[in-house]
This record gives sequence, structure tokens and C-alpha cells, in this order.
Amino acid sequence: MTEPLLVDRTDAVVTLTLNRPDAMNALDVALKEALRDTLAELETDRSCRAVVLAGTGGSFSAGQDLREHVTTLESSGADPLATVRAHYNPIAARLANLPKPVVAAVHGMAAGAGASLAFLADFRIGGPKTSFLMAFARVGLAADTGASWSLPRLVGHAKAVELLMLAEPVRAEEAHRLGLLTRLVDDDEQVLPTAQELAARLAAGPTVAYGAIKRQLSVGDAGTLSEALAAEAQAQSICGATADHRAATFAFVNKEKATFQGR
Repeated sequence: MTEPLLVDRTDAVVTLTLNRPDAMNALDVALKEALRDTLAELETDRSCRAVVLAGTGGSFSAGQDLREHVTTLESSGADPLATVRAHYNPIAARLANLPKPVVAAVHGMAAGAGASLAFLADFRIGGPKTSFLMAFARVGLAADTGASWSLPRLVGHAKAVELLMLAEPVRAEEAHRLGLLTRLVDDDEQVLPTAQELAARLAAGPTVAYGAIKRQLSVGDAGTLSEALAAEAQAQSICGATADHRAATFAFVNKEKATFQGR
């Protein structure tokens, strides 16, 4: 049986590849459970210092597997959207709160929950064939997988309303202009290598500080100034006690290149 999620480790970078190419990497229960549980393991895996999220074939992910969803809809007594609490919510929380950088290699289409996954990454790399589609309203649904949280932070409230309600595709150049893509490369075949190269660069950096930056931005985005200041104080207390901070400070003073160990 083909594994729905491929896990590849190269030095300190872990690449998670959605592996249902015949279904445009649509998210069925097996794939959602594998992604949810693997992200939980990576939270405390100190050998992993950066994560790449990718898809096999010509798509990143088409979102929820609607063929599987039809079966759920036809099951009497079943909550048709129980998967939101069981799968999508934990995946979104773990992806957004992962205390290490996440880079999405968005090759081809990212639709619905697939797009939502990409928006939760810290960086998104795309190519000429990359496109996003907030497809939820097309099937009479609201957003999930954190899109109501991540999308306004990327494009602003008004644009988020437009993308979610009109549910029209956003092509690569427009996605880059809006901030849905961090970087747009010229060749689709370079999307994954570019994402992995960026992840390797991040993995060699002060990953404790990166995790702290993610936490304090989640507070600063929506909190008050006093909450942001408290989060900054906490983050600096954590980072200031690391060997990385001490070694990098001395390296700077001595005009040497800093080497970070992630601790």
C-alpha cells in the first residue's frame, strides 16, 4: 500500500510530501491522520530544525477529498464535518505553532484546505503554474484549516473576504503580489529544490529564536501593545539563555562567523 505521506530527512530538514498524486493530493482520512500525527512528533524532535511541506505530481493539494466526503454525507447520523475538529483543527494548530520554520513548496494548484495548509507555513515558494483557490464556498462551506486566521494576516480583511466569497483562482504572479507567495521562481521544477534550499538555510540558523519569533508574532498580530511587550520579554528571556545567543554574540564581537546549534 502506498504511504499517503512521505517523510524524508536530509540533515536537519524534514520534507513532508502529500502523496496521493492520482487524486491531486486530496486530503482523505489516512493522509490527514498521517500529517496530524507526524507534525505532533516533529514538535519535540530536536534533530528536525526546519520542515518543508510539498505535494507529489503536478499539484500541491486539491483540499478535502470530496469523493470520500460524499460517503460521509450519505451516512445517516454522521456529522459530515466532524473532520474539522478531528483532523483539520489539530493539523492547523500544530503547523502554525511548530517551534521551527516551515516552508511550503507550492507546485501547481493549492485549493481549499490545501491552500489553507500552505498559508500556515512561514514561507511559500511557487512557480509559473502555482495557483490558489479558496474553494470552500463553491461547495457551500465556510473556511477551515485556519484560513480565517491566516488569510487576513497575509492579504488583509477585505481581500480575504473577496477570495473566500468569490472563490476565484489566484494565479502565480498575482499570488506573489498579494503576499500569498514569498518567492516566485521561473521554473516549476525548481519550486521544491528552492524550498529545500531555504529550509536548509533556516535549519542552520538560530532555530530557538525562530520559534520565539513565531510565538511573539502570533500575539503581536492580534494582541494589545502590552501583550506584545510581555511576549517579547518572555521570548528574549528564552533566547537570551541559549548557547546560540552567547556564541553568536561573542562571534560578532570577535568579527567571526556565528555557528548555531539550535539550543
